[in-house]
Amino acid sequence: MGVSLGPRPTAMGDPGPLHDQIDRSEGGKRLDPEVLGLHLGRLFRAAWALCGSRESAEDLVQDTLVCILARPRFLRGDDELAYLMQALRNTFLANRRMAARRPHVVATLEDVAPADRRMASRPEEVVIAAQVFSVIADLPEPFRSTLAAVDVAGLSYREAARALGANEATITTRLYRARRRVARRLDPERFDTAQ
Repeated sequence: MGVSLGPRPTAMGDPGPLHDQIDRSEGGKRLDPEVLGLHLGRLFRAAWALCGSRESAEDLVQDTLVCILARPRFLRGDDELAYLMQALRNTFLANRRMAARRPHVVATLEDVAPADRRMASRPEEVVIAAQVFSVIADLPEPFRSTLAAVDVAGLSYREAARALGANEATITTRLYRARRRVARRLDPERFDTAQ
């Protein structure tokens, strides 16, 4: 192929700073960002083969290009495509490792029973639920997932801890803080006068 990537690549397809130092000292060719468009078709097809879906492939190519364009890149040979394919593969593997570390909680609408089946007959409760869910969606990730697991999906603290990869004490603390944040957003006057 003609391209040596130097030391083991870091996350997100980034060959790392040592790679650039090696290439600069050996007079490596700088990767021209203008030519990336010439290789998009091949990158996309390779990404589709790796991911198995068009949407995931588009995301993978975008992630790869963002990483590459973040700073100047230098090649040891003239083979830009080989470098780009290696960066694509590294990004794919880094994304898979990150996804494997995330908790996998999947619930379908059939699995979630509504708290009150008469909600359709009370439209004001539907409006309130929409407001509450909107506030929950704005919470930082640990609070959002904890509140969704316990208060929305109905998991016990132990089940939520197992699903989210945390201990029960952490779930309890996150749930308390998440509920306070939601209450503060929904009724700011009450919290401003109470303090």
